[in-house]
Amino acid sequence: FLDIETPMLTKSTPEGARDYLVPSRVNAGHFFALPQSPQLFKQLLMVSGFDRYYQITRCFRDEDLRADRQPEFTQIDIETSFLSADEIMSLMEEMIRGLFKTLNNVDLPNPFPRLTYADAMFKYGSDKPDLRVLLEFTELTDIMKDVPFKVFREAAEKPDGRVAAICVPRGGELSRKEIDDYTSFVAIYGAKGLAYIKVNSLADGVEGLQSPILKFLPEETIKTILARTNAQNGDLIFFGADKTKVVNESLGALRIKIGHQHGHAESGWKPLWVVDFPMFERDEEENRWQALHHPFTSPADGHEDFLETDPGKAISKAYDMVLNGSEIGGGSVRIHRQDVQSKVFRALNISELEAQEKFGFLLEALQYGAPPHGGIAFGLDRILTMMTGSESIRDVIAFPKTQRAQCLLTHAPSTVDEKQLRELNIRLRQTETKPVNG
Repeated sequence: FLDIETPMLTKSTPEGARDYLVPSRVNAGHFFALPQSPQLFKQLLMVSGFDRYYQITRCFRDEDLRADRQPEFTQIDIETSFLSADEIMSLMEEMIRGLFKTLNNVDLPNPFPRLTYADAMFKYGSDKPDLRVLLEFTELTDIMKDVPFKVFREAAEKPDGRVAAICVPRGGELSRKEIDDYTSFVAIYGAKGLAYIKVNSLADGVEGLQSPILKFLPEETIKTILARTNAQNGDLIFFGADKTKVVNESLGALRIKIGHQHGHAESGWKPLWVVDFPMFERDEEENRWQALHHPFTSPADGHEDFLETDPGKAISKAYDMVLNGSEIGGGSVRIHRQDVQSKVFRALNISELEAQEKFGFLLEALQYGAPPHGGIAFGLDRILTMMTGSESIRDVIAFPKTQRAQCLLTHAPSTVDEKQLRELNIRLRQTETKPVNG
């Protein structure tokens, strides 16, 4: 692999997180953008004949921060031509296994297990499942469409609704306060409540159960719930019923929290690949499709026609490496044909004019013939956070930013004087400022 530097001053594009913009002094009214990733440049390198590229590079994203995110971060960025997704994943596994063995003396499995996106969401409600946690979802949507309990019935009847459950072994020991705390916890993810059933004695049938919702559920439905969850005496069953997204996020977070708090999680390292992601996800607010990874990801074989007929059905050649509930690397086989790339832009409601303006250099390069190519990028800071057992990504970065994207050492970002602004042809709008202590 060749280490090739790509530009830090590049062009703003409409997809992904917000760009950090840099005004150009010599081109009045024009702006550079700091790169969110070297994605387009590494694809152009493949087109130009450099078939093995890597770079340890800085990337910038102007997004809301969390414990595992920073506005600037380091990526191990990799691209290669003529390798299939399986070959790329095999090669990258070898690198990560070597890294953990050398630095932590940890033997990761060979090969890593693989899970489709659909199975990950079905079983764990997450596309980055923590496999240390032994709890899984139980699907109940199909049996809830005719029950008197309105919350369950309405969720089951929605086209985008779901009813699912988690059975917690020995969960009957949880106090009322703990259950109330978990109810408040899932509310963070949009859940309107947290129904439950305590299993005191299976031998006593419905009389051996304890729950405010029992009177709203037919006995046959209750029997099916107990059978599907494989509930035992002393267990507790939690339910999620809402839009699928809300159920997945709330129950998924609850699964992790209970699993680690109450001894339903193993120790050690549990890596896996999540594969077969959808090409697109629906943005309900803007009523349009968005790329689930990025708009340069290739559709799976046989799914190209869906780009124009039914984008929601299109599966991609994307793959994420997940470790203990965190995505540490994401990649895909790229689109190497100009006509397919144009179809993806149309599915994303990017007009021909906008596509030419933003990505014309890529479309032109693809016209001349590009090799099949793909790659991956690893979040180096995130991997180090996990390997060192740190609480936050800020613990492994020498000069980190705060959650408000500020540097407490240099007091950046800061104001600049009027002379600098005039040189850049920039005028600031007056905004109402609030006192710092107010």
